[in-house]
Amino acid sequence: MDDRGRNGTRRRVLERLFEADGWCSGEELSRELGVSRAAVGKHVRALRAAGYVIEAVTRRGYRLDRTTAPFEAAEVLRGLATEVFGKVGLHWHESTDSTNRDAVALAVGGACEGTVVMAAQQLAGRGRTGRPWVSPQGGVYVSLVLRPRLSPQAAPLVTLMTAVAAAEAVEAVTGLMPEVKWPNDLLMAGLKVCGNLTEVGLVADMVDWVVTGVGVNVSTPAEALVDAGVAATSLQTECGRPVARADVARAFLERAEHWYGALREGDTGAVITRWKELSDIVGRHLRVRHGDELVEGRVADMTPEGWLCILAGNCTLHRLHAGDVIDSRV
Repeated sequence: MDDRGRNGTRRRVLERLFEADGWCSGEELSRELGVSRAAVGKHVRALRAAGYVIEAVTRRGYRLDRTTAPFEAAEVLRGLATEVFGKVGLHWHESTDSTNRDAVALAVGGACEGTVVMAAQQLAGRGRTGRPWVSPQGGVYVSLVLRPRLSPQAAPLVTLMTAVAAAEAVEAVTGLMPEVKWPNDLLMAGLKVCGNLTEVGLVADMVDWVVTGVGVNVSTPAEALVDAGVAATSLQTECGRPVARADVARAFLERAEHWYGALREGDTGAVITRWKELSDIVGRHLRVRHGDELVEGRVADMTPEGWLCILAGNCTLHRLHAGDVIDSRV
């Protein structure tokens, strides 16, 4: 059998182990794939060498630990239930400076909507206002190229949409729902577990492209989170069990396509309503640093364009598209 045939059989062994979601007998694998039991064992050893954790027990067969599957494009695409995101173009990097920077270059170069840039590590990740985002191994870093029919003033809707998609992806994989912190963070137990960054390209005062990216601490080492200089945590820490990065990335692409579809259809209200449910921010008293200005008051609502409305004590209504929350209370 040539390398193509061996690799094809190996992929089928892996697919079968994934489908089993438990024990799968070597005899069944041998019969279904038309190879000897010895060949099945050889393929299992090769998969282990590639990083898959596969348990073998006499009379029970093989069992794949899905949470330890390598984080790579093939694992993200396995069972991906999207029509566009990840299907029209997935640019995978084991390591890159910034997935957003890569995605912006692709967007400027004419990349189609739904193009995805994904990395296992960022060397120069960026947060809002140019702040560094520590992005070591253990995280999921994903950026999307979008071409929405939105006015520049409505670009914050993409940030809200991304936060909602990330929060729902975390819940789908872990069973835990994080809190959405305005404008672009997810918190668990009061600690940052995810951030997102949205960048917009304009042509003649119209939106040409939008790149939105997320960084999720999945199994990020605790020492790396300390080095980040912010109060942060990881999904694995909060769950108390291993979490597969590919599962998080796949769930994010699926939820992002769902909510972006609502935006494209003009249903901005659905995105805003869901974001408010996850943030519980309306009615809270906030102190927000917005540039050189300090805004303080009670959150009245969100505008249809995704701007935060804060009613100050002197009855002045402030509309903010971004800022740093210094204090929040009911």
